[in-house]
Amino acid sequence: MTKGSNVALTALSEDVGSVIVSLGWVSPTGEGDADVSVLLLDTNGKVRSDADFYFYNNPVAADGSVQLLGKTPTEDGNEDRICFDLTAVPPGVDRIVVAASRYGEARFGELDALQVRLADAAGESLLRFAIDDAAEVSAIIFGEVYRRGEEWKFRAVGQGYDTGLAGLATDFGVDIDDDAAEVEAAQAGAEALSGAEALSGVESEAGPESAYESECQPGSAGRQSARATAVAAPAETNSSGQPDPAAPATTPGAAPATLEAVPAPRRPDTAETEPTKQPAVRASRPRTAKKKVALPKVTRTSLAENDSWRPARLFPVSALKNDRERETRATSVLLSVMAQVPRFGRRLTAAFGAPSGRMETFTEVSLPHGDTPRRPDGVIRIERAGKLWTALVETKTNGNPLKADQVQAYMDIAARRGYEAVITVSNDVALEGSPLVDVKIDRRRKHKVALWHLSWAEVAYQAQLLIRHEGVGNAARTWLLEELLEYLQHENSGCHGFQNMGSAWVPVRNGISDETLCQGDPRSLEVIESWERLIRQVCLRLGGELGQKVLPVQRARRGTDHGTRRVQLADQLCLEGRLQAELRVEQAPGVLTIGADLRTGKLRTSVEIPAPEQGYPLSWAKRLVRRLAEAPADLHVETLLESEPGGPRGTLERLRPEPADLLPKNSATRISGFRLSLFKGMGSSRGNTESGFIRSVDEAVHRFYTTVVVHLDQPAPRRAAPREPART
Repeated sequence: MTKGSNVALTALSEDVGSVIVSLGWVSPTGEGDADVSVLLLDTNGKVRSDADFYFYNNPVAADGSVQLLGKTPTEDGNEDRICFDLTAVPPGVDRIVVAASRYGEARFGELDALQVRLADAAGESLLRFAIDDAAEVSAIIFGEVYRRGEEWKFRAVGQGYDTGLAGLATDFGVDIDDDAAEVEAAQAGAEALSGAEALSGVESEAGPESAYESECQPGSAGRQSARATAVAAPAETNSSGQPDPAAPATTPGAAPATLEAVPAPRRPDTAETEPTKQPAVRASRPRTAKKKVALPKVTRTSLAENDSWRPARLFPVSALKNDRERETRATSVLLSVMAQVPRFGRRLTAAFGAPSGRMETFTEVSLPHGDTPRRPDGVIRIERAGKLWTALVETKTNGNPLKADQVQAYMDIAARRGYEAVITVSNDVALEGSPLVDVKIDRRRKHKVALWHLSWAEVAYQAQLLIRHEGVGNAARTWLLEELLEYLQHENSGCHGFQNMGSAWVPVRNGISDETLCQGDPRSLEVIESWERLIRQVCLRLGGELGQKVLPVQRARRGTDHGTRRVQLADQLCLEGRLQAELRVEQAPGVLTIGADLRTGKLRTSVEIPAPEQGYPLSWAKRLVRRLAEAPADLHVETLLESEPGGPRGTLERLRPEPADLLPKNSATRISGFRLSLFKGMGSSRGNTESGFIRSVDEAVHRFYTTVVVHLDQPAPRRAAPREPART
């Protein structure tokens, strides 16, 4: 689509009751990021209340009409997804504005390949709109979904704001509470709380509501005004570039009225017209300052007589004797908790295009299929406004792979019976652009069935986020999620996630050690795919513990497809004998790098932090050593120089008494930053045993983040250097 064009969603697909909108971008440095936001507007172009503003501190609508699904990595950037259940959008909402913002001093001009995509409930992409003229703005309206009579349409907007998320939201009528001093004080106070004090603090602010719903808290009143920048969209046209006859006419010389994204002047409210009258309720005012996660440290004293006693569990695993019993139990446990904890069930199904509604789940359902009935492991049914959304569920535990013929049969059954999806759940992790099982889809059928995959690691990740960081509404539901997580993490459940590097791991490792592995060997490609799965799982586990986004960074040339990129990495593995990956952790001072040298059997975890913009090098070195007072003594610290390949280095144990050893001998040499690294021997076996490679990678990343990265300052965002104009 082009800027200003529009298209009816029903003209693109028959299944648009639920749609997924994805905003994407590419960071040349690998560290830039943005956050999506959604505003529900009435016919006056304003939010009906502050509750119509959805962003990182308010990600889910109570009626299920909007849910921010979070970021997923793409080939060379990020994609942030939003699920809209258009059947649940209230009648008073006329337009849905989809925007993104950057935090602090960051600007969209520093990012490349800005685009928005829209997909239907079956996951098929319907449209794409690229923004090629992003300026030095901190917020952009990518597009909007709006009503025209009885149907929904999408308009490509591409309009920039130079006042960030708070300014954009304020202009659409949101009463933002962003007093900087109080935000910092509140966050510092939250970090100082621990144990029961932290828990009681959440309750005192939120009352009966959950911690998840208490993220938008009031502070001092401080309204911000904002004006849109000159990155305005042209008059509305249809997808063919012709004017839309349904759109209102524009006035010459005025801002394009058809865009409807440029807000009207803010209407005065009661607080403005009557300064002496205090508002009755202030807790609904959103705060755009990013919430810092401070986990409560609660120590419970056990009442057991000795350590051999085990607490009773809702979902016991000791009686599980074989894989069939494990699959049956795991399916029943997962589906029952999804139905009883609506926020958890919605979190898992929203990404699959499921609507928000009453959910019921079933196991061991018999369905006719030729001469022999089929029995899928489970069925999910969601009722919304008298309509049913149904998905078949196929589950695998331990190392059992999904069977293509079995999944194909379920796809055929779903198509004949009008079901919307087939969901597979296993310990394997799906790779982008590479389905776990190949199925044939009969394009002649009018009804489309979507095939989706969940890893057990992702299920545990979502449960951990809700338990430890967001909340689910009451203690009983929290306990159910805790029991589910305890079950998944038990050694006998068979739901531990990706835990085997595959049969090619040992031959490739031996071939690298003996220098007999040749480029083009298909086994090296298998190892690269297993490594990518492992890194995705490491991101899920670390993100669940931190309550922050952790994503793998995939650097590749523009236009390189997934298969070609993996072949290039496989050839590089044969030549260098090393596996390497980068992880981007939200609010971390830099990108985390994890490398496995198969020749030496060593794992290296590291992070590069930039040098401060002000001060003296000796002060930088002393401050860095002080910040790392509790870090491991064997931490390697290396000074990065602008003009030389390698600078001074040493272990933290040696540098603590002499931080000046980090300075170069030539005082004129400029320091660009510091690299911090920890080394660890990697496991010899291919699996997830105590001596396994997978466990050693998990432990290395966890140890490095919790003992090193948490002690570092988050640097202030830097402006990218201005781009040189294109030569003609």
